[in-house]
Amino acid sequence: MTQISASAAAITPPREDGTREPQYNNCLEIRDAEGLTPLGLMTNQVWHDDPRRLTFLLARYKFVSKMLGGKKFVGELGCGDAFGTRIVQQEVGKVVAYDFDPVFIEDIKQRQSKKWPIEAHFHDIVEAPLPHKHDGVYSLDVIEHISVSNEDAYLANLRRSLTDDGVLIIGTPSLESQEYASPPSKAGHINCKSGAQLKALLGKYFHNVFLFSMNDEVVHTGFYPMAHYLFAVCCQKKNDQA
Repeated sequence: MTQISASAAAITPPREDGTREPQYNNCLEIRDAEGLTPLGLMTNQVWHDDPRRLTFLLARYKFVSKMLGGKKFVGELGCGDAFGTRIVQQEVGKVVAYDFDPVFIEDIKQRQSKKWPIEAHFHDIVEAPLPHKHDGVYSLDVIEHISVSNEDAYLANLRRSLTDDGVLIIGTPSLESQEYASPPSKAGHINCKSGAQLKALLGKYFHNVFLFSMNDEVVHTGFYPMAHYLFAVCCQKKNDQA
């Protein structure tokens, strides 16, 4: 046995049904103690139809986690199945997830993890602000599903859901990307915007809006019309006149 293998064996004792390299027995221990982690409803569909999209989704959560790192009480608006939420949980004090579809909230509750529990609630942001004030809120792949007539209510209520020094992150497919979107995506995307349009809209609610481009897994500061996806990081909210 090599020195490395001996060290691994000391950390993870051998077992009769174990792996050939003992350091991987931890995989079996987690399986036996916790079971295998199921994909959520939406993530399962992505993994079935277009597996590469899962890398894009997780990269978006990674970006959010780093932008909001150190925040104490974060809200996720439009969480879907919340499969990527634990990436944000790694960097912040607490995340509460919200969605307006009870089907996804129930899916989250049925897949709870002891190590990464997610508090999830039904909420329609067009109707009212979140029930708590958060020092960070992120809303990915939501605004494009909000009608133009409701987008001001959506953003005004998100602003009201933030503490005075809170940060809002909006993520959305770009208007230019829709030429290449799948038919199911196009069916729900009723309000995609260009980079300039998104920044102008968010500028009505925040003094500072920092716009980023995203292509596949890569977030950058490139040319907005060539971005497949847009991220806007918003801070220093303007006075609520409503």
